[in-house]
Amino acid sequence: MNIEIDSNSGYCFGVEYAIEMAEDELNESGSLYCLGDIVHNHMEVDRLAAKGLKIIDQADMKDLRDCKVLIRAHGEPPETYKLAIENNIELIDASCPVVLKLQNRVKGSFDQMENVEGQIVIYGKPGHAEVIGLTGQTREKAIIVMEDEDLEQIDFSRPVILYSQTTKSTKGFYRLKAMIEERITAAKGSLEVTDFKANDSICRQVSNREPSMEKFSQKHDVIIFVSGKKSSNGRALYGVCKTFNERSYFIGSEEELVLDWINPSDSIGICGATSTPMWLMERVKLYIEQQFEAQAV
Repeated sequence: MNIEIDSNSGYCFGVEYAIEMAEDELNESGSLYCLGDIVHNHMEVDRLAAKGLKIIDQADMKDLRDCKVLIRAHGEPPETYKLAIENNIELIDASCPVVLKLQNRVKGSFDQMENVEGQIVIYGKPGHAEVIGLTGQTREKAIIVMEDEDLEQIDFSRPVILYSQTTKSTKGFYRLKAMIEERITAAKGSLEVTDFKANDSICRQVSNREPSMEKFSQKHDVIIFVSGKKSSNGRALYGVCKTFNERSYFIGSEEELVLDWINPSDSIGICGATSTPMWLMERVKLYIEQQFEAQAV
C-alpha cells in the first residue's frame, strides 16, 4: 500500500510561530492563557491544553489581572491591547507578521477614506478572528463581504477600497473585485481611478497551496484530508481536493476514518490545512497502515 503525506501541507509559518511561543512559555511556567483557540484544530488545542494552555474569550479577559495572555496568529483589534494595559496583563503577541502588516494597511486606508466619505470593504468570513482584528482598525465601520448578496451593503456611488482576509481564495477575491467594478460603473456611468482600489492581501504561502493541492489530489486514488471543522482554510482546500478527486474524504482525526473508503491496492494521499499539525497526519498514516496490516493477518 502506497501512502504519501503531502509535504506542502501542515502549519503555515504564522501558526507554527504561535505554537512555538506557546510551548516555550508552557515549558517555562506550566500555564498560559490564550485568547481564542490557538489554531483551528481541536486535536492540537487538546494537546496544548494538557500542557497547561487555557483558552479564554474577551469576556474572560476582562476579569483577568496580572497574568500572561497569548495573542494567536490571527491578530487582535486595538481594544485588546488597551484592555491588557488596564488590567496589567502581559501579552505574548504571536500575531502573524502578514496579518499585522495588513492591519496597518487597513488602518491607513480607513483614515484616508474617512476624509472622502469612502468605504473599506473586507472580503472575509464574518466573526472570524482575523476579520475582527481588521474591522477593529476601522472602528467597526468596515463592510464585510463573503456572499454575493453582501454587496448590497456597499454604496457604489462612494469610493471603495477592498482588502481580503489573508486566508481567502484568490479566485473568490478577483471575482468579487470584478463584481464591484461592474456595479460602480453601473452606478456612476464610468470607473475612475479614485472610485475603487482593490488590494490583494491574501497570503501567498496559503494561496499557493491551492495549485499544489490540485496536483497532489490527482496523484492518488484516494485523498484523506485532515483538518479541524472550524478551519476556513481547511474547507477551502478540501474543496480543491474534492474537485479534482471525487474520492476525497474530510476527517478531523483517525477516529473518523472509514476503512471502506480505501481499497488495499489504492494509492493514498494524506493532506491538510494550514492549521493541521504534521504529527496528526503522520498518526492518520500510521493508523491506516496498522488497520490494513491487521486485516491481512
